[in-house]
Amino acid sequence: MQITSSGLEIVARRETARFLFNVDVEKRIVFVRFGKKITAEDIRRYAECLRTTPEFNPELSEMVDLTEVEDLELQADDFLKLADEIDCFSPRAWRAFIVGNSVQNHAARLHKILRTPANMRIFNSLEQARGWIESRPWISG
Repeated sequence: MQITSSGLEIVARRETARFLFNVDVEKRIVFVRFGKKITAEDIRRYAECLRTTPEFNPELSEMVDLTEVEDLELQADDFLKLADEIDCFSPRAWRAFIVGNSVQNHAARLHKILRTPANMRIFNSLEQARGWIESRPWISG
């Protein structure tokens, strides 16, 4: 993990072959980009990495970029386990999924349905997702 400081902004960053994430403390956002192939194990590892990152807080917002994903190796049971056991974000956290095709959209929709919060949206561009996330009410702490 690499932590850099630029003014007041502190960012924690971790990268593997399957995902890259940044925790932006000042903006209160976790950004994750998944690679070409995703398995349930990859998502579990991502959640474990977040939990062990000191800057992580379950109340942070999350932007999930799925646009590079070509091979999504998740079964119905995997989606249930991800929503019920692995997901480490609070139900109050704002979550934006960026998708580029119907398979990615379907995976994001399944997660949204299983988690059932009203503050989860699916977008076709990073700019749209960022605009929505940045419109959230500020919650200190």
